[in-house]
Amino acid sequence: MELYLFLKVLWWLVLGVLLCGLAIMVGMDMGVGTLLRFVGRSDIERRACLNAVGPHWDGNQVWFILGGGAIFAAFPLLYATAFSGLYIVMLLLLWTMIVRPLGFEYRSKLTSARWRNVWDWALLVSGAVPMIIYGAGVGNMFLGVPFHFDWDMRSYYTGSFITLLNPFAVLCGLLSLSLSVYMGGVMLMGRAGGEVVGRARRAASWAAPAAVLLFSAGGVGVAMMHGYVLERAPDAGVAQNPLQQTVSLLQGHWLANFDAHPALWVLPALGYLGMLLGWALVRAGRTTLAWWSGALAWIGVIGTAGVALFPFLMPSSTNPSQSLTVWNCVSSQTDLMWSTGFAAVFVPLILWYTSWAFWVMRGTVDRNEIESSDHAY
Repeated sequence: MELYLFLKVLWWLVLGVLLCGLAIMVGMDMGVGTLLRFVGRSDIERRACLNAVGPHWDGNQVWFILGGGAIFAAFPLLYATAFSGLYIVMLLLLWTMIVRPLGFEYRSKLTSARWRNVWDWALLVSGAVPMIIYGAGVGNMFLGVPFHFDWDMRSYYTGSFITLLNPFAVLCGLLSLSLSVYMGGVMLMGRAGGEVVGRARRAASWAAPAAVLLFSAGGVGVAMMHGYVLERAPDAGVAQNPLQQTVSLLQGHWLANFDAHPALWVLPALGYLGMLLGWALVRAGRTTLAWWSGALAWIGVIGTAGVALFPFLMPSSTNPSQSLTVWNCVSSQTDLMWSTGFAAVFVPLILWYTSWAFWVMRGTVDRNEIESSDHAY
């Protein structure tokens, strides 16, 4: 295989790995925030929930940074088009991500119940909204985003924020939220202690079957909608850009990659396996295995979406032939080689220190220590 082609496919896979890491690690923290007011009935219970993820939540943000950095480095045209066209969505995501660390840091600084309740609601909103946006963003890729380019490759977004909240995107957003709530509930089962464990178990027990139903409904929706087909692209050795290709729409074509390569059906099977096995493990109280089952579910769901969309990264609903693909919005071979070298060093390093932090900080949080410490959340 030609080196440049290999690097393009490799970075599509790396992007998928980073999106999975973001969903699993950041989604877990977001799930705790979403559940905070429901599983914590007293102030000390809510503080226990926050301190359950306290050693990890800020370190987990690196997955969010890595995801954006990978798009910037490997797919700069995708980065520019998405961040300019979806500006309101990005600002909404940014605002919620700013409020969230403030909630962690400032909530317990004052003893006022009103003060703490305000930050509890802020943590709920800043936990639920980003996960809904995350899922809705992936859902809109299947429907196409209303953008196009002019002759000198300036992009124009012709939609609105409301158009992005279509029924299918909302369904995908709820799927993302349900998996986040599941991961947050499992985390609290193993770390918060007390009566929070039972409430978190009930939340996770509801979230897992909800994810199964939403994933199934999303699959039916994808099978019924028109998929994008790359009919013609520039020849090999010629500069690839969205102005020199032909894309058409065909009913049910989003499943074409699975039909052409039946082995890929293992990805949605992994999604279902993770959700159903996770549901059974939560009911059995097997917290660690339930967490890994949730991670498996995320990998299956994101992998299914990525394979269905391939080679498209950001289809255009305004002009399908100007859709962004793995082939036409990628960096140069030299850039990809340098990026691969950095990724080969830093991604394993991040996996190592994350695993080390979870191992060192394992066990149930000590509520007496929380109440006596000035540094506890």
